[in-house]
Amino acid sequence: MQTQNFKNHTQWVPGFHFGVYGGIAILLGGAIIYHAHVTEENKYAAALLVFMPFVLIGLALYARSFALKAQDRAIRAEEKLRYYIMTGQPMDSRLRTSQIVALRFAGDEEFVELVKKAAAENLRSKEIKMLIQNWKADYHRV
Repeated sequence: MQTQNFKNHTQWVPGFHFGVYGGIAILLGGAIIYHAHVTEENKYAAALLVFMPFVLIGLALYARSFALKAQDRAIRAEEKLRYYIMTGQPMDSRLRTSQIVALRFAGDEEFVELVKKAAAENLRSKEIKMLIQNWKADYHRV
């Protein structure tokens, strides 16, 4: 497995990102074509077929966001515990979850200083990741 860093830390899961969404796009295209050529007595069924891909898109997006939200909560708890173990202090309450999630990639030697800098300067998650010198890989995020 390739060593993870800022440039390659995002994951593309072909089966999900291309298979599921590609399949939905094909379904939508086919449903629209069918709807355009269907007889009058089948218009209702054709309309339902056009509607179905939008329901599936919503389902896929919500399922993904629910999984990410659960992971973000776990990461937030882990990083707050990590900070407390390293400093004996609670993490700065000004930090947003997105900032804490970005800080998980920082190695122990720079973690505390990056937490302080992120809170003081209200850094965006991308800015935090770009400042990390010693990248701590996370291969378990989906």
